[in-house]
Amino acid sequence: MAGGASPGARELDQTPTWAVALVVAVIIMISIALEKVLHSVGELFEHKKKEALYEALQKVKGELMVLGFISLLLTFGQSYISKICIPERLADTMLFCPRKHRHSHHDHQESGGGHHRRLFSYDDDDDDDVRRFLGGDGGGPACKLGHVPLISVHGLHQLHIFIFFLAVFHVAYGATTMMLGRLKTRGWKEWERECVNSVTELNNPSRFRLTHETSFVRDHTRGAWTKTKFSFYFVCMWRQFFRSVRKADYCTMRHGFVSVHLTPGSKFDFQKYIKKSLEDDFKVVVGITPALWASAVIFLLMDVHGWYVMSFISMIPLVVTLAVGTKLQAIIARMALEIVEKHAVIQGMPLVQVSDQHFWFAWPPLVLHLIHFVLFQNAFEITYFFWIWYEFGLRSCFHQDFTLITIRVCLGVVVQFICSYITLPLYALVTQMGSTMKRSIFDEQTSKALKQWHKKAAQKKAEAPPRSKIPGGDSSDNTGRHDGDSDHQDVTVEAQPNRTQSNNNNNDNVDLLTGP
Repeated sequence: MAGGASPGARELDQTPTWAVALVVAVIIMISIALEKVLHSVGELFEHKKKEALYEALQKVKGELMVLGFISLLLTFGQSYISKICIPERLADTMLFCPRKHRHSHHDHQESGGGHHRRLFSYDDDDDDDVRRFLGGDGGGPACKLGHVPLISVHGLHQLHIFIFFLAVFHVAYGATTMMLGRLKTRGWKEWERECVNSVTELNNPSRFRLTHETSFVRDHTRGAWTKTKFSFYFVCMWRQFFRSVRKADYCTMRHGFVSVHLTPGSKFDFQKYIKKSLEDDFKVVVGITPALWASAVIFLLMDVHGWYVMSFISMIPLVVTLAVGTKLQAIIARMALEIVEKHAVIQGMPLVQVSDQHFWFAWPPLVLHLIHFVLFQNAFEITYFFWIWYEFGLRSCFHQDFTLITIRVCLGVVVQFICSYITLPLYALVTQMGSTMKRSIFDEQTSKALKQWHKKAAQKKAEAPPRSKIPGGDSSDNTGRHDGDSDHQDVTVEAQPNRTQSNNNNNDNVDLLTGP
């Protein structure tokens, strides 16, 4: 029997055809249904012109295809991998669990009946002659004395299940991340409406105020916590959990962005811009780069019994999330401090300084890469936990310190919520304070403006008076003159709407970024 097969199991040639056909039909129907669902979601994104989300969906499909190839390679290569033999002393190093007795299959079924799958059997009463037990009877050709297979067929099957879990949780985590991020930015829509309605009042040239009386500066500079670096970053770390973005922060950063990149006083929809920016960021964090695959391999390599390395590795996502959130809050606070240092009195609304120098190494995308790493590492750890629960049981040797495992899982859920609901939207907002803006965000509005311009030009051309024929003269001369006049008249007719449209644009003060 192959690894993990139960006694009395039949091979495929002894299985009823109706059973084989039924299983294959169910698998095919489930696969087609999933493909149709993804296709419908893609069409929905295209219909709503969500290009970034559509690209993110295509990236998810690509990652699922990679996982599918890995699964196929495991399936096809399991017989060849199981033929690789290694010395038994080498096989007993760096184990997930302590070395165990090698029992017969009958003993294994009796002692391991607590769960439907166990790669190892474990005897707590006898530690004298422990040996690793590879699940399954004859999961490959017998190795010579003193050697064992590199991985048994049943072990490869368990890895196969792990790939399936990774694919499911990758999609689920991506959807959860986007849902929480959009939920956070949706709350800023009311702030955007209030900022647009009050922009004239706030930017009144006759309105002079002391800088420390403005809400933005007062919230970020009041108190003695800005005097030392330790207190400054400590307060910034805690601020990300309690109203990480205030209305004054949003309106001030909106004013700074519009003043630097657009026409001051423009009724540009900054909240919609942030939402599209978040979608662009999601397109990045949903992918799995080679560096992240390498971190997953290191994660598996370091999960050695007795090393306790995983306890430290599981803390990395939390530490990075706190560091990124602290840095983003510090950027907001420093912009407020710069206003105080440069101006004692301001005219209108406070104007923050937009610069990449506020970020680590003057490179804002570094923060996004760190968020990407946190989300992947956290998702991988949660996937790993549920896979172990399914394959080996909740109280298996993998989870000997169950209290520690519970803490790690709870931290994973908390980090996922913080990173998706707080850190990623905060990054989407604060990163707009960099020196550049995302040109792709404006493609939709620019396209609409150009279409309107083209439509008006066509209307002007249609309303232009018809060309008059030149009477008399030789037919050839008339033809020549008619052709020449025709060419000249075409240029004139084409150019006239351009000039008219240009004048209309100047008179109506149309902004390509907000549409005509």
